Amino acid sequence: MKRFAIVLAAGQGKRMKSKLYKVLHPVCGKPMVGHVLDTVKKVQCERSIVVVGHGAEAVKSYLGTKAEYVLQAQQLGTGHAVKQAGTLLGQEEGTTIVICGDTPLVTEETLQAMLELHERQGAAATVLTASMDRPQGYGRIIRDSVKGSVARIVEQKDCSPEEDAVKEINTGTYCFDNAKLFAALEKVTNSNAQQEYYLTDVIGILVGEGEVVEGYMTEDFAESIGVNDRLALSEAEGYMRERINRKHMLNGVTIIDPSSTYIGADVVIGADTVIYPGSHISGATVIGEDCVIGPAAEIEDSRIEDGAKVKQSVLCQAEVGKETTVGPFAYLRPGAKLGEHVKVGDFVEIKNATLDDGSKVSHLSYIGDAKVGKNVNIGCGAITVNYDGYNKSITEIEDDAFIGSNVNLIAPVKVGKGAYVVAGSTITQSVPDNDVAIARNRQENKPGYAEKLRARAKAKKQKEQESFS
Repeated sequence: MKRFAIVLAAGQGKRMKSKLYKVLHPVCGKPMVGHVLDTVKKVQCERSIVVVGHGAEAVKSYLGTKAEYVLQAQQLGTGHAVKQAGTLLGQEEGTTIVICGDTPLVTEETLQAMLELHERQGAAATVLTASMDRPQGYGRIIRDSVKGSVARIVEQKDCSPEEDAVKEINTGTYCFDNAKLFAALEKVTNSNAQQEYYLTDVIGILVGEGEVVEGYMTEDFAESIGVNDRLALSEAEGYMRERINRKHMLNGVTIIDPSSTYIGADVVIGADTVIYPGSHISGATVIGEDCVIGPAAEIEDSRIEDGAKVKQSVLCQAEVGKETTVGPFAYLRPGAKLGEHVKVGDFVEIKNATLDDGSKVSHLSYIGDAKVGKNVNIGCGAITVNYDGYNKSITEIEDDAFIGSNVNLIAPVKVGKGAYVVAGSTITQSVPDNDVAIARNRQENKPGYAEKLRARAKAKKQKEQESFS
């Protein structure tokens, strides 16, 4: 049976009090609507329709070709929003999930279980429900006392005392027989106080027609959270972070202090890696096995191979090879690529540069727009001078070269294999293989001249004091 999804993402989200469109607010580094769309794709939905309204172009820009789109130009209720997808799905046969774009905590496992119940029972609709100790404000699920199926959904304001005591609530996520969904939508009216077309009315219509309506209760109440303000956003972030950390720990990753460790939704981490407190790992980062990360490492969209160590450093769009060490206090900027057994030490910045296997930049250096070969040693305070105010140029340092402390390599320049550059040199011309380059003035000592300098300074100070008296 074919499966489809309709993601409702047209609401403005005024309670967020934000210039950013509501469903684009991130939870663990990914916009909410991205979480939702990824989840429905995991349950084999062949087509995903995103209903957009406010901020439509921003949502389309983020999701791109991952979805199809329909516009809800006027916000006339959830039923009206779903009806807009009729132009794309109205003639299809199959099962359609309807889910809100601000419910990032709904899981693949829950959707799959709900779909299986729906299809097994031949239901016209199945409602995702949850149990809540204090369900004020939520629509109650009233079940048939004999069959146990859903008889109706009653909103809080319409509950009788008996209905008000029910703790099973409607989460706002459904799956429908697609043809019956769109047929029922034609019968929904806006005869209510808000003059809106409610999707919940479809449930009543289907029950009235003798159709089977099931309810699937999630075991995790967090899945019911819809984010409408910053408080709910924070709550969703907490639940998601706990869920992500738990998944990694169950997969063999040691997280020393989960409460102070932030790992993004799409991060991949290998077994026997240890994450120390204060680390923030986000984006499409992939970390191998047996790595040590942190404390206080910030890693975004980077790749770290097996056995590497990253301590108190920042990495953005960088690559770190096997058994390589980074930090503390290093900064790997976009385009930094480190080979195997490389050492990058404290207060080293690397940008758009490759360091091949076994090379070392131990401290206080800047390596930008450079190609560094194997087993190169770059001393303290050495820099590649890559920018002349207009253009950036490349520095090449070949295998087994030695770059002394406080060396300036003025790009474009090349240091050959096995060459030595003496400390304090400013290199403006290429250095051939196995040569030693010295580019500094010869030292000259002037005997006793320091005394003359001190006497001159003393006389100047005395003269200044006399002029003020």
